[in-house]
Amino acid sequence: MKSSKSAISYAQALLDLAIEKNSLDAVANDMKYFSTICAENRDFELMLSSPIVKADKKIDIIKAVFEQFNLLSISFIELIAKNRREGILPQIALEFDALLKAHKGIVPITITSAKKLDDSTKAAIVTKVQSSVKGTLEVTEMLDETLIGGFIVRMGDTQIDASVASQLTNLKQRLTR
Repeated sequence: MKSSKSAISYAQALLDLAIEKNSLDAVANDMKYFSTICAENRDFELMLSSPIVKADKKIDIIKAVFEQFNLLSISFIELIAKNRREGILPQIALEFDALLKAHKGIVPITITSAKKLDDSTKAAIVTKVQSSVKGTLEVTEMLDETLIGGFIVRMGDTQIDASVASQLTNLKQRLTR
């Protein structure tokens, strides 16, 4: 799902408001739970973006499903629905999480390798990346057997590709010129 500028703006507004109202942890938990529900239940996400279901009906459904949410979270969701932007609520929740991590100084990185890395190799990669980054790293490991060997590190818009598959592709391109 591609992020929109309006989703980022709404997420930033919610983050600022949650900080101001000292409800950051509660709102963060609410948005994480909202993202999980949207990811696991396609029908719920379709209902949010449906032009057939009226905004007040959507608000009633959201209040019933998320009755345990913090008052600030529910009020924010209601405001979004009243402005007929409820279709981007899943994006807002994802952007909120990204902005919250940035606010806390957490830098998410993904290490993709052909097979599970041993602890010393993973630690060496993390140490190398940490030396060039301000903040705390949040490491996610992924497996991709098409890499043959080596690894790829992704951090935001930056990618370090040290995979064998990439090296073979580069070699092939140089030889066929």
